[in-house]
Amino acid sequence: MDRSGLDDKSLVLPAGTSPMRLDQVLRTLYPKASWSQVRRLVESGKVAVSGARSVDPAALVRGGDRIDVHVRARRIDREQRILPKAIVYVDAQVVVVNKPAGISSVPYEGERDALDQEVRALLKRSPAGRSGAPLGIVHRLDKETSGLLVFCRTLAAKRVLAQQFRDHTVRRRYLAIAHGRVESATIYSRLVRDRGDGLRGSTRNPLLGREATTHVRVVERLEGATLVACRLETGRTHQIRIHLSEAGHPLLGERVYVRGYRGALFEAPRLMLHAAELGFSHPATGRLLRFEQELPDDMREMVRRLRG
Repeated sequence: MDRSGLDDKSLVLPAGTSPMRLDQVLRTLYPKASWSQVRRLVESGKVAVSGARSVDPAALVRGGDRIDVHVRARRIDREQRILPKAIVYVDAQVVVVNKPAGISSVPYEGERDALDQEVRALLKRSPAGRSGAPLGIVHRLDKETSGLLVFCRTLAAKRVLAQQFRDHTVRRRYLAIAHGRVESATIYSRLVRDRGDGLRGSTRNPLLGREATTHVRVVERLEGATLVACRLETGRTHQIRIHLSEAGHPLLGERVYVRGYRGALFEAPRLMLHAAELGFSHPATGRLLRFEQELPDDMREMVRRLRG
């Protein structure tokens, strides 16, 4: 045990306990630890809620939930080591990867199997991809989100691609399964880090937040849910999750942005969100590169089940 009291602990929340954020519960378990320390415990995969690993500090827990903390766990999600086929494109400037769900884009404290490290290890074994340079990060996918992600291999490439993301010229299309009957629409709002209840969300104050635009298109009607395609015009943190939740249609597998939702929540193995398309101009040649990846097996199975 260190000076912050971070050792393995377990707790069952008493019946009738009002919903609380997971990091708030951990602060009661570890009163000497800082907020950043308890949040890193969650983000590094060392906390389970009722037997399921949780990686979101803002996830809500309730009376009857069991919280297990395994501080000394060295690795998480070992089964999620990526395969060579996950690299869909590589050259001297960029690497495009089809990220599986369950692995972080970059390492948090205590993690050794983050996506950038796994990709670097694969490249070292490939004559076409060998390079001693670290991979540059210009965007990320949430741990539970699958799909296309680009890494840079040179500083010049990182500068050019970062500018494309700032200019919103990178094409990004996601597939998602959302609760209820979603209608095709363009959703615009200004997103803030705290909408007043500790969660990210939209504000009506035109002087606060950052603009966010999501174009939603219905792909298929399902029983009690809708398969939608979401094209990002901007790329704010949790943008799709927030916009659809605030429209009354939280994603299947959502555990954070579900406050106020009165409908029944479908069980899902993870957040049903997949980065299906990625397009950008090559940082050295200017040539337009465009990649697509179909739904992964778990989302395909969910669609099949909800077809009735």
